[in-house]
Amino acid sequence: MIVLREPLVTPVPVKELRPTQITVGMREVNLKRQLIRSQSAATTGAFLGKHMIPVVLGPKKRNYVTDHHHLARALVEEGIEDVLVTVISDLSALDKDAFLFMLDNRGWMHPFDENGRRRDYAALPKTIGELVDDPYRSMAGELRRLGGYAKDTTPFSEFLWADFLRRRVDRGAVTKNFDKAMKDALVLAKGKDADYLPGWCGPTMD
Repeated sequence: MIVLREPLVTPVPVKELRPTQITVGMREVNLKRQLIRSQSAATTGAFLGKHMIPVVLGPKKRNYVTDHHHLARALVEEGIEDVLVTVISDLSALDKDAFLFMLDNRGWMHPFDENGRRRDYAALPKTIGELVDDPYRSMAGELRRLGGYAKDTTPFSEFLWADFLRRRVDRGAVTKNFDKAMKDALVLAKGKDADYLPGWCGPTMD
């Protein structure tokens, strides 16, 4: 096993990227698509240069994405063929089972489906285009933008918030009226029940 001390940067076809999660919030993806469409090609190129996709090299030197899945999916949908990746670790010498176990235990994987249930590693999509929509992940992204919680370095912190909301906001209500569901989510986010979550910024007695 080789852990790279200095990140390596290289262009990779977006369609060859391997996800390390099962879902994305498609509303989040569409917001990124709108951003890409609103920019010139030069501006998009500069943007992508500052938002490189972090990957871990796995068996057969495949690139497994550890962050920015929403951006990668937006690039696929917009027909952008290549993206810069930064290799944060080279685990290509491991066999597939050992590699996936290492991803899981390093916090580089989130094998939970759109219902919040943990799945076997085999359920991970083979391509970015196969990622499944989880509306609660979209709610979590919007909640952070609205100031419901602070950006945090905890791996997959948005999914922790998504799971919190999944248990408290009816899925039908999210589908029927997203804006109203977000108002409810903001109230929930400031409550004591959410104080265990990363980035919580509700009122305290201190």
